[in-house]
Amino acid sequence: MTRILVIAAHPDDEVLGCGGVIARHVAQGDQVSVAVVTRGDPALFAAEFVNQVRHECREALAVLGIADLHFLDFPAPKLDMVPGHELADALRRLIHTLSAEVVYLPHRGDIHADHQAVFQATLVAARPIQNCPVRRLLCYETLSETEWAAPFGDDAFIPTVFVDITATLSRKLEAMRCYTTQLTEFPHPRSLAGIETLARFRGVTVGVPAAEAFMLIREID
Repeated sequence: MTRILVIAAHPDDEVLGCGGVIARHVAQGDQVSVAVVTRGDPALFAAEFVNQVRHECREALAVLGIADLHFLDFPAPKLDMVPGHELADALRRLIHTLSAEVVYLPHRGDIHADHQAVFQATLVAARPIQNCPVRRLLCYETLSETEWAAPFGDDAFIPTVFVDITATLSRKLEAMRCYTTQLTEFPHPRSLAGIETLARFRGVTVGVPAAEAFMLIREID
């Protein structure tokens, strides 16, 4: 059994980025936890909306077979106003509490500044010091964030790891259906058709019917 932690800046990032892989880990008997870093700032989001999205998050993760969900409650979309050490310390405590061996995190080049902040804080939190349990760090791509980033080399998502999710793509789509406040209509990327299209594209890239793609940051064998 491997202990997995998926870190999402906002609810639905975890399904968009690695919902198929989450379901695959669960099927393999791994211990999977999800951390949602933010809570909608009350100056921008009504409490009813925030509660609805969190309810949808729990429903989506239940579809994927996950019960261990952690809300860290940093303000969204205002992580650029949070001291970096506070965010990194919260993630470090969670990583050590869960003894997470594999961590999935947002891509640093995403257009959303919250994703960038979570990426940087996770790298600090998962430094290979002080008996950090993390052995593998993988960045996922988040539709409507990753592909809209500036077309420069430092920001580009260049996948190096592909995971076959042919058997779990339907579960990923079922989980995303729970996010009624977040789903949009095709051709918006955050639509069911958009999600499946990306999975099929990543799959044919490596010769399987469907896949999720990741950038490997570090692996300790």
